[in-house]
Amino acid sequence: MKKDKSTSVHVILLLIVIAVLIWSVIKPYRYHSWLMEAGPTILALIPVVATYKRFRFTTLSYVIIALLSILTFIGGHYVYSNVPAFDWLKDQYDLSRNYYDRFGHFLKGLLAIVIREILLRKTPLKKGAWLFAIVISMVTTIAALYEIAEWLSSYVNNGGKVQKDFLGAQGSTWDTQWDISLSLTGALLSLLLLTKLHDRQLEKKS
Repeated sequence: MKKDKSTSVHVILLLIVIAVLIWSVIKPYRYHSWLMEAGPTILALIPVVATYKRFRFTTLSYVIIALLSILTFIGGHYVYSNVPAFDWLKDQYDLSRNYYDRFGHFLKGLLAIVIREILLRKTPLKKGAWLFAIVISMVTTIAALYEIAEWLSSYVNNGGKVQKDFLGAQGSTWDTQWDISLSLTGALLSLLLLTKLHDRQLEKKS
């Protein structure tokens, strides 16, 4: 019964993600920008869905994957620097920029839980300091690689409008450092706050 219930939750999460994806691709701010933002997420989702029967993540990991997918599809639809809710916050509180991209990079730290699960279930690593350190290092590396991809895209295309939207620096000299630091902070908080819940869900699978 518990297995059926969790499966239903996973299906609902998938349907929500698909619905947001369909909405996202309808009249986005710019199709090229949408493809650059949403494309990698779609490619990452394909093996997650395709291997569902052979490697089923915990519900917590699926919630995180769904949340990050939705975050990306919204950013791809509007462009991260133009997300309306965060434009409202910018105007309401006289902020210097639209903070959706910074919010997104912080939430990407949640990937720490997904990575932790893969390492615990598919490698000899056990719970402890080494696992914690490796997970944090992997999240930070992924964040840095994403920043390098943004920089290369802008460099190769001579900083065109699409690339500026993708880069999303909004004039900040330290945007790259902020993005990586926020992903690191999100990962640390994720492991500190969600590890016990994650462990309980992992125990049910063993």
